[in-house]
Amino acid sequence: MPELLQFLLSGITVGAVYALVALGFTIIYNASDVVNFAQGEFVMLGGMITFFAHAAGLPLPLAALIAIIVTAAIGVALNKLAIEPARGAPVVSLIIITIGASIFIRGATQLVFDKQIHRFPAFSGDQPILIGGATILPQSLWVIAGALAVFVCLWLFFTRTLIGRAVLATANNRVAAQLVGINTNYVMTLSFAMSAAIGALAGVLVTPITLTSYDVGLALALKGFAAAMLGGMGNPKGALVGGLLLGVLEAMTAGYVSSQYKDAAAFIVILAVLFAMPQGLFGRKSTDRV
Repeated sequence: MPELLQFLLSGITVGAVYALVALGFTIIYNASDVVNFAQGEFVMLGGMITFFAHAAGLPLPLAALIAIIVTAAIGVALNKLAIEPARGAPVVSLIIITIGASIFIRGATQLVFDKQIHRFPAFSGDQPILIGGATILPQSLWVIAGALAVFVCLWLFFTRTLIGRAVLATANNRVAAQLVGINTNYVMTLSFAMSAAIGALAGVLVTPITLTSYDVGLALALKGFAAAMLGGMGNPKGALVGGLLLGVLEAMTAGYVSSQYKDAAAFIVILAVLFAMPQGLFGRKSTDRV
């Protein structure tokens, strides 16, 4: 029983990170129907900028805040310099642009910073907490709490605010949204800024546990995308549940089978779910009027 609980706690921690990345995917997808594969690089930037700002002498909270703001600005720049000029292009072309942006950000980070692996101190120390015979790091609680807090904030944003409803309206029909007075360019800019900030927050929270370097973003983007698809692309609840399920599945596979198969097992289960439910666990079924 303690062994099972240990794997479960580890899986929830990793799954919370995947959920944060998936939530970033969800925001941009809701605003533009674009899948932003640079989302993993936002996570990497959050960790890297925080480390170097903290190493330069800044207090850790201030370093983390600067990292989130700078990463949000990079997200806005990605929208203004790459996505907006290609407005009207096929969705596949926009996805390819985000992949190119991911490669560019990774290379620029390698040049500006370095290729080393980095870590900064945990927020509440490194003394494990004993729970039912299993242990969990205090930083893991920060990660889980961060994912839940972001989910609640996004749910309130999309369901209780005019701007959130404007994002959904823009995703549903951009031209109609413009006709009723919604500034769709502002909606897109806000969506990229929020998505990048959430990614950076994930990087800040998880770096004390998993470490960071210039090349960690690709794997996180793939896992976050898989989590978003599993839960239902565009659904914040689906992103949260999909991320947690993916993390737990990986942990169980690594614990009871082999760590070599954890990635394969996770994606096999996701493919099986999507074959049965193409819209994901919480995705809405679409119908075409004829």
